[in-house]
Amino acid sequence: MDGVPTHTIPQLGERYVGIDPGLHRTGYAVLERGRREPRLLEGGVISSTVENSLHKRVHELSVGLQEVLDEFQPGCMAIEQIFSTGKYPKPALLMAHARGAILLAAAERNMQVVHYTPTQIKRLLTGSGRASKEQMQHAIKNELRLDAIPEPNDVADASAVALCHYYSSRITNINALT
Repeated sequence: MDGVPTHTIPQLGERYVGIDPGLHRTGYAVLERGRREPRLLEGGVISSTVENSLHKRVHELSVGLQEVLDEFQPGCMAIEQIFSTGKYPKPALLMAHARGAILLAAAERNMQVVHYTPTQIKRLLTGSGRASKEQMQHAIKNELRLDAIPEPNDVADASAVALCHYYSSRITNINALT
């Protein structure tokens, strides 16, 4: 089931996991719906061993994500969509392997998965689909009321994906009530 649900009202304590997929490093951020704003429960990176074969690296990512999902029990996964330029297709192909492992982990838990483009994420958090990395990091820090920008960038990017879903689901559900 892809897409944002339109029939449920977000509940206090509801959890989302945002994913910034990558074959070498996959960033994740677990948000919980608070009374007034989202709370970052945990952010981190799941790494694969570069020296391993492709199938072992994909397995490492899957196992690492399964541990996160088992610990935090999020109700929904938000993941950044792949984008590619015709000039450099290899990074998108490698990211597709990571996304496959991620989507399998979600499917095994019967989780809802929502996909967002980088432009959608930037537009929702900053008002501009062409926001710079610095603008995005500033927005993440402010929205989550953090003392510092999440590090490394994979965690900040995953936090942005999770925040995008947090706000998108609120907007969708408010619109469903009117």
